[in-house]
Amino acid sequence: MVYIWYQGLLLRVAAAALLSFIVVMVLAPRMIRWLIRCKLGDRPEFDHADLNQLTKHKSNTPTMGGILIVISILASTFLFADITNYYVLAGILALMWLGGLGAVDDWMKLRYSAGTSSRDGLKMWEKILFQVGLAVILSIAIYRYGAQSHIVDEAGNYINPAHSFYFPFKTAPIALPLFAYIIISLLTIVGSCNAVNLTDGMDGLACGCAAIVAAVFLILAEIVGVLRWAWFFHLPMVAGAAEMTVPCAAVLGACIGFLWYNAHPAQVFMGDTGSLPLGGLLGYAAVVTRQEMLLLIAGGVFVMEAVSVILQIGYFKMTRPAKGMPGKRLFRVAPLHHHFHLGGWAEPKVVIRFWVLSIIFAALALATLKMR
Repeated sequence: MVYIWYQGLLLRVAAAALLSFIVVMVLAPRMIRWLIRCKLGDRPEFDHADLNQLTKHKSNTPTMGGILIVISILASTFLFADITNYYVLAGILALMWLGGLGAVDDWMKLRYSAGTSSRDGLKMWEKILFQVGLAVILSIAIYRYGAQSHIVDEAGNYINPAHSFYFPFKTAPIALPLFAYIIISLLTIVGSCNAVNLTDGMDGLACGCAAIVAAVFLILAEIVGVLRWAWFFHLPMVAGAAEMTVPCAAVLGACIGFLWYNAHPAQVFMGDTGSLPLGGLLGYAAVVTRQEMLLLIAGGVFVMEAVSVILQIGYFKMTRPAKGMPGKRLFRVAPLHHHFHLGGWAEPKVVIRFWVLSIIFAALALATLKMR
């Protein structure tokens, strides 16, 4: 029975990835034409004249293409995942919540051209508030549901992997009370959302990196969901987590399909409609599999991008001689990919080199499984 179930899961994973890819490929041309008719084109506007000059050719490229990603992931998940699985249902909630949040933000920014909205869309605190609300709901629900994951580990100790925190290279878990669990889950999901959003600034960059990280968590979800494999790799066994392989496969297929139209020169951008749910799902997968720390390794490119923004803002404020006066900068501009672009690297070169880094980070994350 286990063998038959496992074979069925592999088939559903492959089907989910393939269907997501096909849905994006089929719907994208019509969606792009519709976005153009609606004049939903982006206008790159940065606080740097040289960067605005470099990106002026992107003006009026249709955005909100993330709708394609959300639709394809939903279709594949509903068709091939067990939607009675608690983790899958919570993942669908996260996808729709963040996709809706991103769509509202994109729509408000794009209506600027019609003079009906602020160019900034939703304020940052408003977006963070909705992300935090989702993260708190998910973390409380998962913590309570995870009570069924109690097992006896190889040493004979009675533990609950779903209520524990794990470091790479170490097998011993750290038991978490609900409050600590919420804080870690919140930082993981909200941080991942915004890190992917910050990375989405070049043709194909965020989409390609998200596909690589999704592949890593597809493997991790499979491992932690099967007791024999979890013990072999010294990972926590989380009951029901194996079903998360299907949504991860759907993310992988959707990203590859979208990359067909988002690669340089991009025919469509995903916008916040795509970047927020992609980042949120990756963070959610890390919470479910109890591998939040591995997300920092596998998503190393996203971490680099987010940290570059934090450092740039922090250093700028620290070196400001007086209020209203400009401070110093660590980078030419942040996020990091624009720093290299202004340094003379062509956009495709930056993207491909960041993809290479993402593959290296993914390999390092998987390598830690044998170093425990």
